[in-house]
Amino acid sequence: MVEKTDSYVCGISELPLLGDTIGRSLDRARERWGDRDALVAPNHDVRWSWREFAMRVDALAAGFLALGLQRGERIGIWSLNRPEWTLTQFAAAKAGLILVTINPAYRLTELEFALSKVGCTAIVTATAFKTSNYMAMLNTLLPELAGSQPGQLRAARLPSLRAVIQIGGPPSPGTIPFEAVADMAGERHRSELASLAEALQFDDPVNIQFTSGTTGSPKGVTLTHHNILNNGYFVGRAMRLTEADRICIPVPLYHCFGMVMGNLASVTLGAAMVYPGEGFDPLATLATVQQEKCTALYGVPTMFIAELDHPEFYRFDLSSLRTGIMAGAPCPVEVMKRVNSAMNMHEVTIAYGMTETSPVSFQSAVDDPLERRVSTVGRIHPHVEVKIVDLDGKVVPRGQRGELCTRGYSVMLGYWDEPEKTAEVLDRNGWMHTGDLAVIDDEGYCNIVGRIKDMVIRGGENLYPREIEEFLYRHPKIQDVQIFGVADDRYGEELCAWIRVRSGETLTAEEVQAFCQGQIAHNKIPRYVEFVDEFPMTVTGKIQKFLMREAVEQRLGLKAAKTA
Repeated sequence: MVEKTDSYVCGISELPLLGDTIGRSLDRARERWGDRDALVAPNHDVRWSWREFAMRVDALAAGFLALGLQRGERIGIWSLNRPEWTLTQFAAAKAGLILVTINPAYRLTELEFALSKVGCTAIVTATAFKTSNYMAMLNTLLPELAGSQPGQLRAARLPSLRAVIQIGGPPSPGTIPFEAVADMAGERHRSELASLAEALQFDDPVNIQFTSGTTGSPKGVTLTHHNILNNGYFVGRAMRLTEADRICIPVPLYHCFGMVMGNLASVTLGAAMVYPGEGFDPLATLATVQQEKCTALYGVPTMFIAELDHPEFYRFDLSSLRTGIMAGAPCPVEVMKRVNSAMNMHEVTIAYGMTETSPVSFQSAVDDPLERRVSTVGRIHPHVEVKIVDLDGKVVPRGQRGELCTRGYSVMLGYWDEPEKTAEVLDRNGWMHTGDLAVIDDEGYCNIVGRIKDMVIRGGENLYPREIEEFLYRHPKIQDVQIFGVADDRYGEELCAWIRVRSGETLTAEEVQAFCQGQIAHNKIPRYVEFVDEFPMTVTGKIQKFLMREAVEQRLGLKAAKTA
């Protein structure tokens, strides 16, 4: 029996796990909430009920079968947030395909790597967005495309790829227009689709998502219907979502935050999916919340900061908001407090997880005390286990820092075609080693205190950037701050702070250091303080501290002490 004082928690729930595929879940949504809004995208003039959305999904899924796509084959989606993205997500699941969600920020080398790694048979692609010309990149990668019959591509660099399906126009030679796919299906394909509904199992893989790739090549996280449908469901339950709710989803769909915590929470609980735009825009998000009377809003901390600090913030009526999620990166306490009060999100929740765990493992409850909701990531999710271990793999006592490991329904099948990389993080007992440092208190609340790789070792002492960041957020002139280690020839590492100052304010390094004096230990006061306009980050809002470290070390000529 595990002692109560050990850092092991297990999510107990009266609600059982769903035993559905994503397709069957959509069929149930059509039956239960047929006339209610399912998908709203004002800038695409889309307002579909669950009945209409499901009908369009079935037509597209049958079209995929008419294209010759077979159960288990991979279909890529390369686009920002559009209705066609979501139609593809659900249609691929119904057709027994594995959806490969491709980062819209990818360029040629990354795109080729992703499509080749998992052997995509087809790709659904946007035409262009701002400075990204997707079709131009594909034509560079696939010179054979322009001269090929649509759906019969034979490309030297990507031999598995047969079909390029284009969203929007003008149409490119060799591609299939997105809206034409549904028209390709005949009665035979619709019959085949009905048979697939019976044959598909909830443990089948349905999605491959590439990790952010902040170090090394991105890995293809392989997730099942069971993984992501249940995670979306229990994320929504934590916010007490019902068919009366409307979720504003400005976060990227290609990542778990949008497609699982947004789309799959909606399909299991009947809430409407509302897309304020293709890419994130704080003004469009605020306007959409007001116009569509959204009750929930999602975002990473930098998104919420951009909304709160927008010059026109106070002209919007956000009184419809009740809940939402802040996740994807450590959530500054001061930002969380402003979201709670200024945005009317009194039941906002914090969620923590990773792509490899579908993604959420911890989430705060809507009725948790404010102090708990602003200072922790909540408690364990239903049907999930977590333990905190030391460097030897032993469970540590409550209140002690260690690596967070997760086990349960949410853990990925593995990294696609990479058994060795999978074995590095997924042990023989089924525990996913996250690389995150965490503490679980006596009441089961979890606090993420950093990444093992972010930990700074200064003169033999372990320093945790998150702790120092939280202190500096109290400074009234600091809008955003990141702490990281840089090489030092005396101590091995020293602390560096990158700070974004609030608009209209000025701040000096000496003022920042003086603010720390007598408030935090002297070895936690950043030696280097720099002021920046932005931080390097992935599309999902994860800060790339390794790039910040490299930039400072190169500019200042910093080197670590030589060791024997």
